[in-house]
Amino acid sequence: MPSERSILETCACGKVRMAARALTRRYDDALRPAGLRATQFALLVGISANGAQSIAALAKELGMDRSTLTRNIRPMLDEGLLALGDEGWRRSRALELTRKGRSRMEQAIPYWESAQKALKRRLGDRHWEVAHEGLDRLIEAE
Repeated sequence: MPSERSILETCACGKVRMAARALTRRYDDALRPAGLRATQFALLVGISANGAQSIAALAKELGMDRSTLTRNIRPMLDEGLLALGDEGWRRSRALELTRKGRSRMEQAIPYWESAQKALKRRLGDRHWEVAHEGLDRLIEAE
């Protein structure tokens, strides 16, 4: 039976979650001047990239649980960054960016770019590519 220390040091899930929290803090700090958190920026970009789409479709695209996504979009709806369309097929409602949401996303992009470049510099080109390849493989292994 593995020791607790061994589990802490080798658990892929634990390490990925720690890395995700560390990166989220870094991107949250970078995006703060634009008034966004990393999760909010990802939602705005996801909606912008795909156009208006249902909450279920966006959740699938971003690898999120639908109920978590719903909780995350509520403040963005309240702030006017997103709009929820009328009920459509199978009672789904389409999310779309408002002008304010698009403006906020565009304001945040240079901050995001700066955070990306800083992280890439810190990791180096080789480790940057290896990290992306590894993350893609983890996502596909689900």
